[in-house]
Amino acid sequence: MSSSKKTIMQLNLTELEKNNNISELFNLLVEILAHLRSPEGCVWDREQDHDSIKKNMVEEAYEAVEAIENGDYQDLKEELGDLLLQVIFHSQIAVENNEFNLSDVIREIIKKLYRRHPHVFGDKNFTNPEDVLTSWEEIKKTERKNNPKKTESIFNGIPKILPSLHYAYEIQNRASRLGFDWDDTLLVFGKIEEEVSELSVEFKKNSSQALKDCKNNKEQLGNSSRIKDEIGDILFSIVNLTRHLNMDSEECLKQTCAKFIERFNEIEKMAKLSGTDFKNLSLEEKDKLWDEVKQKEKNISIV
Repeated sequence: MSSSKKTIMQLNLTELEKNNNISELFNLLVEILAHLRSPEGCVWDREQDHDSIKKNMVEEAYEAVEAIENGDYQDLKEELGDLLLQVIFHSQIAVENNEFNLSDVIREIIKKLYRRHPHVFGDKNFTNPEDVLTSWEEIKKTERKNNPKKTESIFNGIPKILPSLHYAYEIQNRASRLGFDWDDTLLVFGKIEEEVSELSVEFKKNSSQALKDCKNNKEQLGNSSRIKDEIGDILFSIVNLTRHLNMDSEECLKQTCAKFIERFNEIEKMAKLSGTDFKNLSLEEKDKLWDEVKQKEKNISIV
C-alpha cells in the first residue's frame, strides 16, 4: 500500500478538525476520491461514469439552493461539500479516461475569470453593474466566434436542463442585454392579457363534453397543440413580468405551492377533528373548509 493510501486509511478525524490548511484538505479530498475509484476502493464509486452521476450534480445544486433559501448555513456548508465532491468525482473519471484532469478544470476557470474581468485585471473602467454585464456578453460573443464547437448565438450555453421558468428568464435576460425588451412594464402586463385572450379563444373551441373526455379519459383535444402553445406564451410572458418587477418567478410559484400545501394540510386536519373522512366530503364542503382557512389567515394578518 502506498504512503498516501496509508495516510487515508489511518485518517485521524480529531486532527482533521484542527486542520485549516485549504491546500492540504483539498489534496486529501482528491486522494480519497481517487482511492474510492481504485481496485482497493468502493465497488459502487468504481462503476460510475460521467453519465451515471450527472443527475447527482443537479440534485446537489438544488439542495444547496434550498439551504440558502432556508437560511440554514450549517446545511449549506454540507451541501457545498457535496457539490465540490461532484466536481472532483467527474475530474477523477476524466483522468482515468485521459480526457482532462483537475488542474485543467481549475486552470480554465482562472483564465475565464481573468478574461471576463478586464475592468479588474485590465485597462477597462466600468462604473456600474450594467456596463459589466454588457462587457461580459461581448466577451462571451468573441469566445463563441473563436470556438468552432459553439454557435455565435447569445443563447449558447444556457443549459436546457434548467427548470423551465428559470430557462425562460435566462433567455429573456440575454435578449434584454442586446436591447430587445419592453420599455414599459405595463406593456408586459398587457401582453399577458393578450395571451390569456388567445388561450380563451382556443379553449372555447371545445365542447363541454370534449373537455370532460379530455380530463376523464386522457383524450387529446383537437386543438391541443394550439392550446399548448398559448399556455407556453402565457408562462413566458409571466416570467417576463416578474423579471421587470425584479422578482423570481420560480420563487413566486414555490411560495404559492408552499401556501397551497399548508392550507390543504389544515383543511384535512379540520375534517379529521370533526370526525369526517376528508376524501368523502363533497367539493362544496371542501371549498367551505378552504375558505375558512383563508379567513383565518386574513384575521391573523390583521392582528
